[in-house]
Amino acid sequence: MLEDVQARDAAAEPHHVSVPDSPIAPRASRRLLLGGSLAALGIAVGGLPRLSAVSPAAAQGAPTAAPPKGPQPFDYPGKDKGLVLLGDRPLVAETPENLLDDDTTPIAKFFIRNNGQIPEPVTNAETWQLKIEGEVEKPLTLTLAELKSRFAAQTFRMVLECGGNGRSFYQPAGRGNQWTNGGAGCAEWTGVRLADVLKAAGLKPSAKFTGHFGADPHLSGDASRDAISRGMPIEKALEPHSLIVWAMNGEPLPHIHGGPLRLVVPGWPASLSSKWLNRILVRATPHDGQGMGGTSYRIPTVPIVPGSNADGKTNFTDMTSMPVRSIITAPANGTRLPAATREIALRGAAWAGDHEVAKVEVSFDAGQRWQAMTLAKPKNRYDWVRWTGTVTLPSEGYFELWARATDSRGVAQPHVATNWNPQGYGSNPFHRTAILVG
Repeated sequence: MLEDVQARDAAAEPHHVSVPDSPIAPRASRRLLLGGSLAALGIAVGGLPRLSAVSPAAAQGAPTAAPPKGPQPFDYPGKDKGLVLLGDRPLVAETPENLLDDDTTPIAKFFIRNNGQIPEPVTNAETWQLKIEGEVEKPLTLTLAELKSRFAAQTFRMVLECGGNGRSFYQPAGRGNQWTNGGAGCAEWTGVRLADVLKAAGLKPSAKFTGHFGADPHLSGDASRDAISRGMPIEKALEPHSLIVWAMNGEPLPHIHGGPLRLVVPGWPASLSSKWLNRILVRATPHDGQGMGGTSYRIPTVPIVPGSNADGKTNFTDMTSMPVRSIITAPANGTRLPAATREIALRGAAWAGDHEVAKVEVSFDAGQRWQAMTLAKPKNRYDWVRWTGTVTLPSEGYFELWARATDSRGVAQPHVATNWNPQGYGSNPFHRTAILVG
């Protein structure tokens, strides 16, 4: 089961990774500088008593996971060596925030998230086949060439974000890859609307959900098991920005990113954006594939005690819109500036799932004062918002720059990760970047 794989990976993967050597703190922990608890800074949070961060199992003397490994080198063809390896089975790598400084994320800097083995590349992408079946009047089998010729192509710049992005900020840690903020990127995707293809198949009145399938083999090699197979309500499938894509940033979709064909379902967990897509099953009932049900991509509807052994059977719901998030892309964490520097020019990005970004604010004094940043206009819905601004520091010394975004509903990023859940979904606390002046 997916939960078993993630639980095993959690023991094998690093729970925190390090930034490159810097003048501030050589080989310093990214977790400390980027997302450590406020308590580590001696800051009281509302004066509330803290529940223990130790899980009930650990408190009872149960065995715990082995100490996390240190940062692992990353070397993959066509990828920036600055990416951080979070796991090699399956292959998972995140992008440090400072490498997300481009308006459009280059392929070389785009994060990698796999759930199974990487399938063998195809020799002729145009002959790749996609089946549409289930609750449809006319089941379809379409080649990539037929998709291109039968339907109008669309290009949108849209954020794709792992459902577990920010997982490392939970205490205790959730199961799975210990992402900081780097499980996200914003590329230009070219393909056809999923809605156009589904309508061509003739949706029956009973068509209420989808189920997605890809060619990636299960980690075990068992051909009868799917690496992952998730689905969504038909309303999201028919949303005009949900695409079946064959190109990324104007280039044929790279194999590592699901080429020759994948889904891109913006605003929702990227696990729905199936790679190496070869089948879509239209269903009358919610999909029950690998990665559905239990605690997989599901969050509590009633807050639970951190460390609880919840099974997801009650008071849990499927994760849909990703939470609002902002990152500082410049200056990079660990930057040292001359002693006379007082004006700090900032750049960053923000996004908010199905919602819009209303504002981004930055603080250099641990949230005592906040300063609004200037937002650029996104190219289209689901594009991230690039922001800029300047803060004036009162002196030289060590400062943490905190960034928070607020979405169009008035919901802002929290100080710390909230709504703990066993698999660590939905964690979106302030992004914090350390700099030293002088």
